[in-house]
Amino acid sequence: MINVNNISFKYAGQKRLVFDGFSLQLEENRIYGLLGKNGTGKSTLLYLIAGLLRPSKGTVCCDSVATYKREAETLQEIFLVPEEYDLPAMTLEKYVSLMEGFYPHFSREVLERCLKDFELSTDLNLKALSMGQKKKVYMCIALAAQTNYLLMDEPTNGMDIPSKSQFRKVVAENMSEDRTLIISTHQVHDVEALLDHIMILTERELLLNASMAEITDKYAFEIRLPQDMTDDVIYAEPSLQGNIAMVRRTADMSETQVNLELLFNAVTKGLVK
Repeated sequence: MINVNNISFKYAGQKRLVFDGFSLQLEENRIYGLLGKNGTGKSTLLYLIAGLLRPSKGTVCCDSVATYKREAETLQEIFLVPEEYDLPAMTLEKYVSLMEGFYPHFSREVLERCLKDFELSTDLNLKALSMGQKKKVYMCIALAAQTNYLLMDEPTNGMDIPSKSQFRKVVAENMSEDRTLIISTHQVHDVEALLDHIMILTERELLLNASMAEITDKYAFEIRLPQDMTDDVIYAEPSLQGNIAMVRRTADMSETQVNLELLFNAVTKGLVK
């Protein structure tokens, strides 16, 4: 379990607090979607959880251990995939031999399966790869590390359409029941099929913290013609087919797929709490 307890944090040289008295609890066996506008602290929160940043007040604990202490036993169960990174100029085999020495559950079998799904060979020189290929390789290593906590910051940025589909497949097939995945993203359509819990972050607080089951139980997302825009419509946006509407779900309405973009806009406009 990840427990963020009443933390405050700001970057050196800046007056504005990114977090001030912020708390959050993340359960195991979940795939969380962390959404928010630019500058709301999504990446900062991931770095605090990973122990790369330290709060000025409060604690961030992973399985009851403060992550800022960077104890080996804790870091062995956390893998962060940042938005931007590079890989060293060496072969994949050499890089993997370095990584698997630290992560006790590292699986070559999972690595090879993920590489195959991304249509990559195991005989790679990391220096010769494009940025898109490096991203895929690092995703494969992150999943092969088999840590209990996997943090991804904008994982689909820079991927083409086929790669985004491959990404969803690779993640879905390599999640275990004891693993927690947090995906911070603006590209909600790339990952919405994976997520089972949604957190919408604004400056210093969570506007929404709910499971997909809770959301689909309360709301439906459908196309409404202008004459059908009744009082049950919470928020709507125009489209070529009519209005894409988020409505209050009643007992006689079927469950619908969540439109995360519509939900995000409704929440950030204060229409849903």
